[in-house]
Amino acid sequence: MENTQEALEQLQLVIITGMSGAGKTVAVQSFEDMGYFCVDNLPPALIPKFIDLVEGSGGKMQKVALVIDLRGREFFDQLFAAIDTIGKESKVVPQILFLDSRDNVLVRRYKETRRTHPLAGGGPPLVGIEAERNLLNDLKGQAQMILDTSDLKPLQLRERILQRFSSDKQVFTVQFLTFGYKHGIPIDADLVFDVRFLPNPHYIDHLRPKTGLDKEVSDYVLKWSETQQFIDKLTDLLSYMLPHYKREGKSQLVVAIGCTGGKHRSVTLGEYYKAKLAEDGFYTYVSHRDVEKGKLEG
Repeated sequence: MENTQEALEQLQLVIITGMSGAGKTVAVQSFEDMGYFCVDNLPPALIPKFIDLVEGSGGKMQKVALVIDLRGREFFDQLFAAIDTIGKESKVVPQILFLDSRDNVLVRRYKETRRTHPLAGGGPPLVGIEAERNLLNDLKGQAQMILDTSDLKPLQLRERILQRFSSDKQVFTVQFLTFGYKHGIPIDADLVFDVRFLPNPHYIDHLRPKTGLDKEVSDYVLKWSETQQFIDKLTDLLSYMLPHYKREGKSQLVVAIGCTGGKHRSVTLGEYYKAKLAEDGFYTYVSHRDVEKGKLEG
């Protein structure tokens, strides 16, 4: 019995859910590649029984991922009750990974695959998407991690999942995400900083077609006193906050930096802070959501 309880204490249980078409198939494949025992479309009412089976495995299954979606919507209301039951009867603490995407992207994906939305009732995909979003609002609010896959390719989604869940002992990482406000604020950001007040390379003819990944643009953004003051103040803030987030047990912090188009200023600062915090001993990543989009303002 003691060995069984020890196995339960080590069990990692991830519940994968979210909008249909937002990438749950890629997600579950990523978890399988990490050695998770995956079950697709398990009725929520059966989750406590499934945990009992895991308990009886003698620790053979220590990493489990369950996909819960609206294909089993008649059972979906029982999910919260199942999670409560697990919390009361075992030491397993489920983590909910919620995959989301913008409505127009979901519509496009359904049209590309020629699939029908499970809640559309024969109507257009948007009808089902709106109904599903209403049903999932409460669950989204309970999620420990929300990933917006609107602008992620399958490989990028896989990388984000691996960064978060790949090791048994999670390493605290800081993910810098740059974006353009004209394309919307990322929904999976923990902290958001607006740098639209900084001098804009967009208005310099020879810099406009370049990005913050180019040295000319980076040098231009960083040379101004406003930029240096911002860097000093944000560095002080992050130096104070990051150890507290780490102490709390958070494994990843997503810091979003936005300018108008997500091409010049935010990219420069995302790259700067990735290198700066890496020098300070943090595991850092950076991704530039909007850097390649059209003719953007900087």
